[in-house]
Amino acid sequence: MAVTLDAVSKMMEQAGIPGRDLYDRPASGKSFPDGCHYRIEMSGVEGPKVLEALIRERRKRNVPIHRLVSFCQGGTLYDDAELKDFAQMAAEEKMEVIAIPGPRNAWDIGRQFVTPDGQRCGGLNHRGSDEIRKVIADMLRMYEIGFRGFMLVDRGVLALVGKMQEQGNFPKDIVIKLSVWAGVSSPAGALLAQQLGASSFNPVADLTLPQMAAIRSVTDIPIDFYIWTFDSYGGSNRMYDAPEVAKVYAPCYFKFEPAPTAGYYNPFNSDEEHMRLMEKKVKWAEWAIEHVALNEPGVRVSPQGAPDLHVPKV
Repeated sequence: MAVTLDAVSKMMEQAGIPGRDLYDRPASGKSFPDGCHYRIEMSGVEGPKVLEALIRERRKRNVPIHRLVSFCQGGTLYDDAELKDFAQMAAEEKMEVIAIPGPRNAWDIGRQFVTPDGQRCGGLNHRGSDEIRKVIADMLRMYEIGFRGFMLVDRGVLALVGKMQEQGNFPKDIVIKLSVWAGVSSPAGALLAQQLGASSFNPVADLTLPQMAAIRSVTDIPIDFYIWTFDSYGGSNRMYDAPEVAKVYAPCYFKFEPAPTAGYYNPFNSDEEHMRLMEKKVKWAEWAIEHVALNEPGVRVSPQGAPDLHVPKV
């Protein structure tokens, strides 16, 4: 017997998932603990010199930067002294750091992930227990140095960390961001990320506002959203959408991302290249904040150093 779409929608709703995207784009009605609606995240803060450039530009423009996604080329490629310097500067500026543990498939023997079809098969999930062990070890190394935030691409490893926390084998005073590479693009996927213990998650960048509203309706944790990416990532320029994104997705982070295939995360790039890009991204963040204030005066950005951020412990 044929089943109507409306009947399927009712079944989805009984399971806690919206039966349709929310075309009225309602305000989320949610916020960060400080009552504000959005914050600024900078991806690709690759080492102490790049962070110094960000801090200089942030202070010059008086732009709040709340969170850094750092060591995208892999935390393993930074020595302890570099990581300690980075943690110290971030702590002094009261910025949360989401550190990326180093071992990933690019350093494994498997090459399926570099093919177009391989990418469709969860290409960045970790291969085997040996690879998981390396990721956990790198997280614990960076925790001992002082970092209290990490990014994971693999839902299985996210679930494993949660189990280890329950057993007392992994620290609990941390936040874990689920990467865009996990491919969250629906309310069902977003709810799963929250249930697995993600502190925030990064959905794909090209969702419509009704799709975004449906995702927010089933989740409470912050959503990390690409306001701007390179064309290598699809060229998602959502700068003019920023006011409504903040209203629909709150609490959310605005992300500015060059995308891995643009080459910026190649460890052989110079610090100077990263520094120049970081200065531009701070400028773009300033524009986005001013644009939100002009068009949605009731939607507020958190001040620098919000007290609930997991800044490094140094």
